[in-house]
Amino acid sequence: MSLSPPLSSQTTAPALRESWLIFILAAIQFTHIMDFVIMMPLGPQLMRVFQISPREFGFLVSAYTFSAALSGLLSAFFIDRFDRKIALLALYVGFTAGTLACALAPTFEFLMAARIFAGAFGGVLGAMVLAIIGDTVPEQRRGAATGKVMAAFSIASIGGIPLGLYLASHASWHAPFFLLTGLCVLVLLMAWRLLPPMRNHLLNHVPQHPAQVLKAIFTRPNCLWAFALMVVLSLAGFTVVPFLSPYMVANVGFAEAELSYIYLFGGLATVVTSQWAGRLADRFGKKKVFMVAAVFSVIPILIVTHLPQVPHWQAFIVTTLFFIVFGARFVPAMSMITSSVEPRLRGSFMSVNSSVQQLASGLAAFLSGLVITNAPGSQQLMGFGTVGIIATVFTLLSMLVVGKLKQVS
Repeated sequence: MSLSPPLSSQTTAPALRESWLIFILAAIQFTHIMDFVIMMPLGPQLMRVFQISPREFGFLVSAYTFSAALSGLLSAFFIDRFDRKIALLALYVGFTAGTLACALAPTFEFLMAARIFAGAFGGVLGAMVLAIIGDTVPEQRRGAATGKVMAAFSIASIGGIPLGLYLASHASWHAPFFLLTGLCVLVLLMAWRLLPPMRNHLLNHVPQHPAQVLKAIFTRPNCLWAFALMVVLSLAGFTVVPFLSPYMVANVGFAEAELSYIYLFGGLATVVTSQWAGRLADRFGKKKVFMVAAVFSVIPILIVTHLPQVPHWQAFIVTTLFFIVFGARFVPAMSMITSSVEPRLRGSFMSVNSSVQQLASGLAAFLSGLVITNAPGSQQLMGFGTVGIIATVFTLLSMLVVGKLKQVS
């Protein structure tokens, strides 16, 4: 008589472990995205408390991004030499310490240093999360897993802005960071107790000089196509996103207090649709789902960037559709990028890709800033429609790039 457990229990245990893995990775993704977006609603209070200008506040926000870009590039030299669990926990400890430093910051200079420190770890965390998905989740389920983890961005957007405003107004600007630090400690303990060792990428690993690792990445056409996809996607999205709120206030007639509803409705919708996009990508093919989402994304991009004064409910429909298609094309794209390199190079590759994404997003915002101006004698913005056309061109270009990308693993 066989003493082996029933087949159902044999299949349930791995599925349960994978579910826990995705949950923890999504929680890590949520906290490091939350740490970034929570800065946005704190701007007025930070400028008042530290007596800084909007330009200096902009430096405070961008410090995190540029630090993340630099650390992503540097980590590519060594990140694949370690057990993924050990690397993830080490990065998360540093990120948690950086968030606590933000909470304790007594001066503008201290807060700037804390943001740079947090960005140095937070930027690599996102790359490591996607590398782990690529290593541990089979390709046929990778789209769904990516969709669940990327939904953390939507949840952070929903919770980050209202929660940051509430805590800052009822306590102080320090409160959101203290809350986030406590949440990070809980997630860190869960990750330490529940995540298994992840060393499969080390089985065929041959120690290489860091320069050889980068050479292996930058001399592979498939990796270069993946970086190209990351660049054109960032230019197709982040040329529009930074100026969406100012345009809604200056040109469409929104009050500043009403802006949170745009992100609330968009975030709630994308929590669901991002996961749908992942499952559809697994079922029908990631390239096919990306192509369809990219074509449909052109419509809300052009509408939202040319939107006149309309009833708010109509504006909410357009902005929500914009966020839906933004996520629907990003999920299969990130799944394809994760699968475009073999496991032994995936951590280094995703770290470099994270740097490419951060730099491309900064370039996109800079490009929009060159195009958009204030109308003479008015607070209305000019040039946002041109930005929409630029985003559309890069969206169409992304479809050509996807056609060149191959799935390696």
